[in-house]
Amino acid sequence: MADHSDIVGGSTAKRVIACPGSVKLCQKMPPKPSSRYADEGTLCHNIMNAVLMDDRKPEDFLGDTLGDITVTEELLENKVRPALRALDEIDPLRDMSYECETVVGFGDALPNVFGSADVLGRMGTRAVVLDWKFGDGVDVEVEENPQALFYAAAAMRTPGAKWVFDGATEIECIIVQPTARTPIKRWLTTPDRIRGFEYQLFAAVKDALGPDPSMATGDHCRWCAAKPVCPLLNGAADRALAAQITALDAAAIGEMLTKADLLEQWIADLRALAFQMLEQGAPVPGYKLVPKRATRQWVDPEQARAALEDIGLDQTDLMETQLLSPAQMEKVLKKRKLSMPADLIVAISSGNTLAPEDDPRPAALQIGRQLSAALGKIV
Repeated sequence: MADHSDIVGGSTAKRVIACPGSVKLCQKMPPKPSSRYADEGTLCHNIMNAVLMDDRKPEDFLGDTLGDITVTEELLENKVRPALRALDEIDPLRDMSYECETVVGFGDALPNVFGSADVLGRMGTRAVVLDWKFGDGVDVEVEENPQALFYAAAAMRTPGAKWVFDGATEIECIIVQPTARTPIKRWLTTPDRIRGFEYQLFAAVKDALGPDPSMATGDHCRWCAAKPVCPLLNGAADRALAAQITALDAAAIGEMLTKADLLEQWIADLRALAFQMLEQGAPVPGYKLVPKRATRQWVDPEQARAALEDIGLDQTDLMETQLLSPAQMEKVLKKRKLSMPADLIVAISSGNTLAPEDDPRPAALQIGRQLSAALGKIV
């Protein structure tokens, strides 16, 4: 399910209800670049939609790419086909009427808050709201799941989706997560519960858009983009840094440990934000990007192989399953009391990393971004 609102969506409903103040903070944050996990999920969702709505076959998509992700037979076998089998288990008689990727929203009640529901279906007197989860991380629970409740509530207010709910006496929320311990999770609820959730959501949005929205920390902070600038988390970090261990009793230490995961995630997100800003050319006082440790590689593996054969090495010396790395080859040459031919090796950094300004390494050059920015001004 995809969200299209910077106020609240299915994936952020839990956070907004728990911490309305996070809305304005998140709106100020730069957009996060897509990740390989998000790209893989998007590809899987696109395949599922095409298979279910357009009668395509999963193998039709072999070789399709998004970002750094390519659709492989392994991806289909581990995620797409299990999801299709799960749907057969959910609807064994294939008597469910359904639509995929239905755009749902709250109309005038919450303008500009909408998203696309993965599957909305109807079986007898039961309305179905199904969500595909293709991630490999934390198992997603379905009972009282705010994302499922959000899409059910939005769909009930969407004219094009009302057929799913008209006359329904129960609503089933389903999460299909092929890599989870329990791949299919189902939860039956009622239209009244959906309306109760809607009341909570509306109250939270009203609070969020008001002059002094309330804030709170908790497990909803985990995926919040505004963690690096959150005043509550900043305060928690400051208190943790200022605390004297000798002055803490066991109960206080235990309480702090319960917050350790949250603080560690806050620190990781803070570093990621600083890295993103520096990569985009924005200054972060006291910090810079420096190249990671360079690893040596062959300038031209074929040229290197020929040069090494010329000084007396054979295939046994040169290869395992591919040409040995420069470091491995140096060990071979040392045993043979030979010197490495010149101009075969270049040191290449695997990327940049964040470092304090006083780090002795030179700052990384952002030539590509600087050139693009300059050309953009010319145009």
